[in-house]
Amino acid sequence: MSSARVRTLIVDDEPLARAGLRRMLADISWITVVGESADGADAVRRTQTLVPELIFLDIQMPGLSGIEVLRHLPPGPRVVFTTAFAEHALAAFELGALDYLLKPFGSERFGRTLERVRASLGEPVAAGDRLAEALGKGPMSRLFARSGRSIVPIAVADIIRIESSGDYAAVFAGGEPHLLHVSLDRLAERLEPERFLRVHRSHLVNVLQVRRFARRLDGNYEAQLKDGSVVPVSRNRAATLRAWVASSG
Repeated sequence: MSSARVRTLIVDDEPLARAGLRRMLADISWITVVGESADGADAVRRTQTLVPELIFLDIQMPGLSGIEVLRHLPPGPRVVFTTAFAEHALAAFELGALDYLLKPFGSERFGRTLERVRASLGEPVAAGDRLAEALGKGPMSRLFARSGRSIVPIAVADIIRIESSGDYAAVFAGGEPHLLHVSLDRLAERLEPERFLRVHRSHLVNVLQVRRFARRLDGNYEAQLKDGSVVPVSRNRAATLRAWVASSG
């Protein structure tokens, strides 16, 4: 990263929220706040004139929402969403954002976001590609899930399995499962079909994580995964999974 300060724009319709972010950024030596916006339309205009490298962007605002602002942004700026409403982040995939901050957030969580921003500055920007991935129908590379008061990214490659839980989906990627406010059907549409197989109406598995596939004594099928978990396999999916296991073995 160069020694130049990172030009930063704060976008939020709440004056206190903007002031709070400005205070938190005041002591960050490698950041300079070049402007503020109180609504989405003004944020788009200021992005064009101020050319920020980093934008802290609220989601719920009068006029254009943060998501709509993102659609109007040119490739280039890193975007960190800030929101008091977890469901917006949970239901949104790959919105071109580097991170999500759930209000109210503390200095420790904010510090982790800044570390992520700083690490990203040495990488080529692919905001346009990330946005196309988010708004299109192609496979995703990351999910964002709630963990306590934070939104954390999960690499799709790390996912072992996903289990339906009503209107939510539980994502297992090692450690405790993460809940996403999205249906299993919608997730299945956005994951690589060559890697993720819907083995049951309530279960989606990463086929690279399948250790064993077997028929139980009661005639039903199950798959044992590398993390030790066992998931049921419906009869109409059994042949597909059996063929994959045979070809990989």
